[in-house]
Amino acid sequence: MNIKNIIEEKLSEIILNVYQLKGINLEIQENKTEFEGDFTIVTFLLVKQLKKNPESIGVELGEALTEQTDLLESFNVVKGFLNVKIKNHFFIDNFSSVMNDFDTIEKKDSTVMVEYSSPNTNKPLHLGHIRNNLLGFSVAQILKEDGYDVIKTQIINDRGIHICKSMLAWEKYGKGETPDVLETKGDKFVGNYYVKFDQEYKKEIAELVSQGIEEEQAKKEAPLMKEAQKMLLDWENGDEKVRSLWNEMNAWVYKGFNETYSRLGVDFDQVQYESNTYILGKDLIQEGLNKGVLYQKEDGSVWCDLTDEGLDQKLLLRSDGTSVYMTQDLGTAVERFKQNNIQKLIYTVGNEQDYHFQVLFKILGKLGYSWADQLYHLSYGMVELPNGKMKSREGTVVDADDLMQEMYEAAKAKTQELGKLEGLSDEEKHISYEIIGQAALKYFMLKVDPKKKMLFNPAESIDFNGNTGPFILYTYARVQSLLNKASYQYKAVAEIEFNQHEKELIMLLSNYKEIVARSAELLSPALIANYVYDLVKSYNSFYQSNNILKLEDENLKQARLNLSDLTAKTIKKCLHLLGIKTVNRM
Repeated sequence: MNIKNIIEEKLSEIILNVYQLKGINLEIQENKTEFEGDFTIVTFLLVKQLKKNPESIGVELGEALTEQTDLLESFNVVKGFLNVKIKNHFFIDNFSSVMNDFDTIEKKDSTVMVEYSSPNTNKPLHLGHIRNNLLGFSVAQILKEDGYDVIKTQIINDRGIHICKSMLAWEKYGKGETPDVLETKGDKFVGNYYVKFDQEYKKEIAELVSQGIEEEQAKKEAPLMKEAQKMLLDWENGDEKVRSLWNEMNAWVYKGFNETYSRLGVDFDQVQYESNTYILGKDLIQEGLNKGVLYQKEDGSVWCDLTDEGLDQKLLLRSDGTSVYMTQDLGTAVERFKQNNIQKLIYTVGNEQDYHFQVLFKILGKLGYSWADQLYHLSYGMVELPNGKMKSREGTVVDADDLMQEMYEAAKAKTQELGKLEGLSDEEKHISYEIIGQAALKYFMLKVDPKKKMLFNPAESIDFNGNTGPFILYTYARVQSLLNKASYQYKAVAEIEFNQHEKELIMLLSNYKEIVARSAELLSPALIANYVYDLVKSYNSFYQSNNILKLEDENLKQARLNLSDLTAKTIKKCLHLLGIKTVNRM
């Protein structure tokens, strides 16, 4: 329990004893004003209840806390704000408690599945996938730190007309080329043919339009589109030649994906493939018809009426008996709960799919699955670069690999400019550039609330000052340098009187687990990112205002080194939750 929690508990007892009021929770703020005191208690909530002025309430509470508890060293009241100075031994006890509990995780008897990434096999991963992967992976890390068992999963969209487009383009224009021959990553190689299909398809449309055919009709009549549709039908019918090409091209893509995932530092415990799941859910349709939850139209198509839920009518099975995305998502959800002992399933998917997941969750509820209310759509805003949006078909996507390499080069240039890594080997420098570049990318992506649309600015993200990954890494490296110079080893210390900088650091450090719990509850890595930034700012103020290595008082020196060490460990743990590695020198 941190000091703030202790104050809250004692304050509730005082309010009950003095005013006979239950359930009153006054706001308590860590004091960063010019007034003396460690915390400020806001008394205005009691003004209406007691019909007294806030000044007198503040004095009464301050006197009661002084008389009835061992908390206060002193207090003062300014305009109804009660500023309290806490006795030093509470900070000593709090620091010891945080040190002792640092690596303990209180396990919850609950398993959460987190789905993220879920790419298509017709193109490489792009900027949008980076935000998705970093967000899903970080949420999984945070849930683990909060005591949950976590299963990280993805479903790969490896079938459908879009896959056939790249297959057909390679067949027609590829001349037998392979990624190995061209020394190209497999996912980029296949993605180039998806773009090629679109280019040739547009030419055919333009040709048909010039012959007097309406554009919408031309899109349907274009020979390439008809060939792609036939290829999809052949795939569904198990045509050996088509399936062989499909397997070969997908294998190229998976190899490329895995290289990207490895560099990005994300992984998965389970992988599903749409080619195995697209037929799932059809049995649920009959079940829904039997229960009267779904209905069938005259043409044989099956629908779910959600108008009473404020939604619309949703198609689940076409008249020809083929399934739609919603059908397979229903089946996949049921399958996941059958195969895994999970209590919650989180889908990390962009906010353009908000409606889809509303419908999915409602239908599963109507079908009688009790866990439907444990499904959650982690909806996030789109990410753009300063020069605008991306379009896959036109080949204007911001490639994930290219962006990571750009961040590496930017980190290298910035670090060399500042002369931070002189004396390291080339290999050590390469590792540092990679970690700094990744930290810039990941921190910039994750410090923004997931629900918000964001603009990713590579130049801004690599800055060594301000709310950036490199700035936080730099502070971590500074602490490591300090500890190395001191040949630091932990030793218990005799009681000291903490100053304001030390108290602020202790209060922040004691908030770590509370921040993790809140971040897990809200599924927001942004809370961790902004917490570690506040911690780093606080440490830098402490470092600049207090002697450490030159101190003659060995006890005080050891106490400040202990505080520095715990700060560094907390920074490292926070960065780990964001998927960011650390460097000991910058």
